[in-house]
Amino acid sequence: MEHDKMLDALKDKFGAINQNLDTHLEGLVYAKPLTYWDYIQVDSLLSLQTQRTTVKDEMVFILYHQINELLFKMILWEIDQVGSQENITADFFVERLQRITRYFDMLTSSFDIMGDGMDRNQYMQFRTTLTPASGFQSAQYRLIEFGSTDWRNLIDFRFKSTLSQNISEEDALELMYWQAAGKDYKTGKKSYLLAEFENKYKKVFINAMKDYEKTNLWQKFVELPQEVRDTPSLIEAMRYYDRTVNITWVMGHYNAALKYLEGPEGTSEATGGSDWKKYMLPQYQKRIFFPELWSSEEIENWGK
Repeated sequence: MEHDKMLDALKDKFGAINQNLDTHLEGLVYAKPLTYWDYIQVDSLLSLQTQRTTVKDEMVFILYHQINELLFKMILWEIDQVGSQENITADFFVERLQRITRYFDMLTSSFDIMGDGMDRNQYMQFRTTLTPASGFQSAQYRLIEFGSTDWRNLIDFRFKSTLSQNISEEDALELMYWQAAGKDYKTGKKSYLLAEFENKYKKVFINAMKDYEKTNLWQKFVELPQEVRDTPSLIEAMRYYDRTVNITWVMGHYNAALKYLEGPEGTSEATGGSDWKKYMLPQYQKRIFFPELWSSEEIENWGK
């Protein structure tokens, strides 16, 4: 772009927000050139790893979970792009779903880092210092679930058939499938793991349930014209995402946990005290984001 045209474009840009172009140009005279480490905030990022023990492989564990959270943020970014898009097309929808699924494919394959890249003996040494913290307490993952499907699909399977149509989000939150990992349903008593998780994020989750009510991936799909919903590539992208998140990724996580929590000494309890097998295995809860896109037989055999 020619010099004069660039100045005109800048005048238009800053004029639109009642800003003086000369003031901004003067600011550029004194601005520092951008560097990679400043832009990416490398120093801050690399200062966020704080070990609780002297066991070397704890650093692998910390970094791995921080990377997971960064990928979760990328997934939420794409989900929200779909949710805010008006007049959405099949191509746009498929492209975003493919981005999200690639992130989950990356998460799934990364379990080799945990399975093969961390010494089990070292893990057993530092894991008790993590109690009662647990990956269960990833709020971003819960937001991904709310952003993917109607929250009724996340209700514990034991309560779905008797769920009131007028149930509030706050009451429904008490029946989410993940409650099974931290609640004694005979007494109603919640574990410290679950109680602290909800103390911090309950309001966030209730707001997300409301915010995503009309903008989750399923709702954006059903608002499309029928001929767009019938696009084979879109249907396959929806099914692939559903299967990847709720079976492939979950089983990758389960198998990685299995290596560390089952050994010669028997099966160890998860750091948060949860019944991690029944919480994680898809065949128990049959978590499905888009049940309408699966046959009865596929749902019956989900995760087997």
